[in-house]
Amino acid sequence: MKKVLIITYYWPPAGGPGVQRWLNFVRYLRDFGVEPVLYIPENPHYPIVDKSFLEEIPNDIKIYKGPIFEPYRLAGLVSRKKTNQISSGIIDTKNQSFLEKAMLWVRGNLFIPDARKFWVKPSVRYLSEILRSEGIKTITTTGPPHSVHLIGYRLKQEYRVQWLADFRDPWTSIGYHEKLKLTKAARQKHQRLERMVLNTADRITVTSLTTKNEFEAVTSRPIEVITNGYQEIPVRKEELDDKFTISHIGSLLTGRNPKNLWKVLSELISENVDFKNAVQLRLAGIVSKDVLETLAGFDLEPYLKLEGYLSHSEALKVQRKSQILLLAEIDSKETKGIIPGKLFEYMAAGRPILGLGPKGWEVGTLIAETQSGKTFDYQEHSQIKKLLLEWFADYQQGKLTVTSVGIEKYSRRALTEKLVNNLPWE
Repeated sequence: MKKVLIITYYWPPAGGPGVQRWLNFVRYLRDFGVEPVLYIPENPHYPIVDKSFLEEIPNDIKIYKGPIFEPYRLAGLVSRKKTNQISSGIIDTKNQSFLEKAMLWVRGNLFIPDARKFWVKPSVRYLSEILRSEGIKTITTTGPPHSVHLIGYRLKQEYRVQWLADFRDPWTSIGYHEKLKLTKAARQKHQRLERMVLNTADRITVTSLTTKNEFEAVTSRPIEVITNGYQEIPVRKEELDDKFTISHIGSLLTGRNPKNLWKVLSELISENVDFKNAVQLRLAGIVSKDVLETLAGFDLEPYLKLEGYLSHSEALKVQRKSQILLLAEIDSKETKGIIPGKLFEYMAAGRPILGLGPKGWEVGTLIAETQSGKTFDYQEHSQIKKLLLEWFADYQQGKLTVTSVGIEKYSRRALTEKLVNNLPWE
């Protein structure tokens, strides 16, 4: 059986979407003749923890760990909440204190490409022996954090391994880069490191066609789109909510504040008594202050249910119980290629998806192709209102359903097979 070394920062008990992609690849690699060997940080600073993911790790997977120094731990002594937010890529530019502005400047200009950069050198030294003892010739790195790719770069240069670089998100074109207060020199260094990685890796995988097109302007290396996906596991059928629930799972940040949707809901509540008595807005995960203030401004607080962070298993239950699943992305040209991992779980949940994002959002094409819901841009109003009334009428008659088509190719097992076919071997 061929071996592959997987170098990743995020691994259980880390929570959130960043950990799920490679956790699920690892679960299926052996089905396709590949033995995974993991390398992860020994003492990481995870902004979100979900211990339920520990149960999903195969028992006999070999895992090596290396210590990491993270400045976030020191910054957390000053402001733990703000540190966790910056660590997660959550950057609210409104009403920033001097301390917050300083932390962003340091993050963007001194820690390039990110604050996990101090893991690179010790990891390369440590892994040189692991490569030899395990007889490994193929490695993968997954980012963000993109400093992990620098480990791959060094190993490729020094030990001539075959290297696949996996990008769960873009690098220099990701939305929050514009908020890091980068100097010209820092911006150029980010771009230089990105080009270096893209032109040295033997193969590259990305999660969207948009990112593939961006990278193809920088490198001629083979690039394959391997999206995130859903887990094929037996799930007990959930009773649908009695309420007309519109649920959003995950972070709902300042940039993902669909004000026209809140306006539509407010109008329908005032115009339709049945809608008023039935509707419930359920938000599970981090919700920004701006979003909560906007909801209050539209008098939607009485219809709001804040769940807080849910474990992955709890989130899956909520998805299957909800009448409608809300998917929102930042309204920016930089986010057209962002495909949230939960989209595929939404599809598998079999509930109608209401998507709101930038014009030309790649998610819109996927939802249309699979017939799993509808998407709109942030400026739309009348069509959202019309659709919600149609879905509410179906809900009243007990026939609000959706039958997604062609989603099997997004199962984790099918995606793992695609990954194996793209791993570079000697």
